[in-house]
Amino acid sequence: MISWNDFEKIDIRVGTILEVHPFPKARKPALKLILDLGPEIGIKQSSAQITVHYEAADLIGRQVIAVVNFPPKQIADFISECLVLGVYDESNAVILLKPDLPVLNGQKIG
Repeated sequence: MISWNDFEKIDIRVGTILEVHPFPKARKPALKLILDLGPEIGIKQSSAQITVHYEAADLIGRQVIAVVNFPPKQIADFISECLVLGVYDESNAVILLKPDLPVLNGQKIG
């Protein structure tokens, strides 16, 4: 179990995918995402293993949920600055989390 104070340390925000690029150097199939996380957080990049259910072109403009206060992580030649959240389906492929209705980029989850 974690405490409420532990949960409050996680900064989870809504962002919109602006760009999607192939990521052939990743060990597992992945895409490079460029996200607008609002005026406070800004533009961040992330690597996401979401190639099973999503085509790059279909992701542009989609809102997603991301953890924005992990330290940057190097994946091959790419620095991932946030973690886009998803749930694993029965085949272990990622399905992205998103708000039910459009909200402002940068809105905090909590």
